[in-house]
Amino acid sequence: MLPGGWEWIIILVIVLLIFGVGRIARVGGELGKGVSAFRQGLKEGQEEKDAAEKKPEGNGDNPPKS
Repeated sequence: MLPGGWEWIIILVIVLLIFGVGRIARVGGELGKGVSAFRQGLKEGQEEKDAAEKKPEGNGDNPPKS
């Protein structure tokens, strides 16, 4: 069974007392940077894939052999 409203508040207070607001903010910032970097990497990978798909199969110098 998942904690309800008051239980989440108590858990949050305990976490704040243990780690402090500064450390939690730092971890949140680093997590945000990591997510941004991951999304940027996915975007760059998709752009490379799209560019590779648009490139012609042959190089034009040698016709395909049958």
